[in-house]
Amino acid sequence: MNTTPAHDGKPGLTQADERALRVRAQYEQIEQRVLGRTWTLPELALGFTNDAAYVGRLVLAAERTWGIDGDVDAELRHKLAESMWWVFVLADRLGIDMPQAYEDTMDRIGGGLQQTLRGMGA
Repeated sequence: MNTTPAHDGKPGLTQADERALRVRAQYEQIEQRVLGRTWTLPELALGFTNDAAYVGRLVLAAERTWGIDGDVDAELRHKLAESMWWVFVLADRLGIDMPQAYEDTMDRIGGGLQQTLRGMGA
């Protein structure tokens, strides 16, 4: 997996990670002024789980089995993107190079799937 910018002009994971951390730095400035400190790792994890859980409700709303006010598609785009942001932020706080971890994980999963498909005669 290549994490450099794609030929179609879309940013790669490295650029997304860098941007996520710049946005997080802005939040930290606000937290420092309001709280006198920045959020702890457990607070960040709770923020992520809250947004990720809301994605579940939005998927139900997209399937018309859960009602919400507003534009479901716009909310889904926002919350999915925000969930990615949280992943980059959490990975940074945990010392994980997320673009590299993603690349390694996709290589491992893809290799395993190729092996399974070969075993199935595909």
